[in-house]
Amino acid sequence: MKLASKGLSITFINTENIHHQITLSNPTTLSDGHDLFTEARTTSGLDIDYMTVSDGLPLEFDRSLNHDQWVGATIHCFPAHLEVAVAKIMSSRPATCCLIVDSYSVWGSKLAKKFDLLHVSFWTESAMVLDLYFHLHLLKINGHVGPEEDLTTIPHQCILPSLEDTKRADYILGNTVQDLEAHCIKAIEAHTPFFAIGPLFAPGFTKGPVATNLWAESDCIQWLDSKPNGSVLYVSFGSYAHLTREELEEIAHGIRLSGVNFLWVIRPDMVSSDDTDPLPIGFKDMVCDRGMIVTWTCQIAVLSHRAIGGFLTHCGWNSTLESIWCEVPLLCFPLLTDQFTNRKLIVDEWKIGCNLCDDENPVKREEVVRKIKGLISGSKRYELNVKIKETKRVLQNAITTNGSSEKGVEKFIEKLISGAN
Repeated sequence: MKLASKGLSITFINTENIHHQITLSNPTTLSDGHDLFTEARTTSGLDIDYMTVSDGLPLEFDRSLNHDQWVGATIHCFPAHLEVAVAKIMSSRPATCCLIVDSYSVWGSKLAKKFDLLHVSFWTESAMVLDLYFHLHLLKINGHVGPEEDLTTIPHQCILPSLEDTKRADYILGNTVQDLEAHCIKAIEAHTPFFAIGPLFAPGFTKGPVATNLWAESDCIQWLDSKPNGSVLYVSFGSYAHLTREELEEIAHGIRLSGVNFLWVIRPDMVSSDDTDPLPIGFKDMVCDRGMIVTWTCQIAVLSHRAIGGFLTHCGWNSTLESIWCEVPLLCFPLLTDQFTNRKLIVDEWKIGCNLCDDENPVKREEVVRKIKGLISGSKRYELNVKIKETKRVLQNAITTNGSSEKGVEKFIEKLISGAN
């Protein structure tokens, strides 16, 4: 939408599976033939077409329980369906000049070359993570990583090839801020032109016109309204990451014993798709009105509510940026991939959060109690609040009219136009 607002014509391609999930979660918004961008076209006049393609698996296939098969389909089956869609776009929009693809796609450069398009890689994580990936080869060169015998693993099938493909991109767009990660961005630019255009929030940090939720939202604002300022711990581990039952139970007991008010998002597949109620027996009765448990909610509305005093998070990049914007200190419990690096930024670099536990030992309820109390009512809270206000100003400055991210968008469009001519 940011590019469309600058006058570019956009065709957005989604998978049928994701579209199906969003439709089920937003039946009112997407009824009567409306698509994700209908409201944006109607209210703002943006030129955005919308298409869906198969990812190579039937809609009823459980991608959460069968992750490896799903990844395999996105590598081996999805590109063929996507190629048909791009060919259709090229016939209806002959002036198409570039293909913007998620950086974790292994087929971006090949598809762009086939249709003589510029390849633009869209990096949705921190610049530090991409910088680390771009220098993975140094680990092998310096003997820190031994030879990998199993070449069928997800890193070898998907992650490493996709990063090599990202290096071949003509440009990289990043959902980050220049002044937030200047050193890492400079290192990336030694390989490929990088444009920091984040944070990619809806205007005014309100709920945007494009439906993106994979689960139906629960309305928790009235409950939050009944709680004192800064007294509620918001707990959410994102839309994909999973916890073990043991981890979830220890965190649950820690939350209960802390005595703190809490709002906890527990997806139906948080532990497993076939374990929809993983909380300890009697947990809900023991916490009573002190806690509210929902399957999904509007995170923007929650984080910006006056009652929220802290965020127990998996450290997903979007959640991190949103928490900074709402000035909510973070309690970090990373679970996979980039989240551990994001935790380093949060705790060590920006000093806007603290660790729930160390990486060497499993999470224990006693430590959860101590960390929650420290975040919500302890002396650490003041220090974190000061730092997160400073960090928010960096984000705010970036999206002003003359801010670095707005300039990044303009520079990218200039390069796009000159490269297409």
